[in-house]
Amino acid sequence: MSDKKENIEVWEDLVRIKDLVLSLFICSATSLGGYLIAPAGQQPLVFGLIGAVAGFIISAIIIKPKRNFSYIDEEQA
Repeated sequence: MSDKKENIEVWEDLVRIKDLVLSLFICSATSLGGYLIAPAGQQPLVFGLIGAVAGFIISAIIIKPKRNFSYIDEEQA
């Protein structure tokens, strides 16, 4: 029952609140960091997008999926 309280529904999927907040912090920090270190002109947009992608990759490496899939063969069922 306590596992149910730690999860929230996002886009019809259950997500742990702790993992969601951690990934939001990582992606925000890398996007803002990329934006702030970029030179003037149109570069802040590009650096911010690169930071967002880098944050996504870091979050995907740090936060492991919690799903367990089991395949049941129809012939055996």
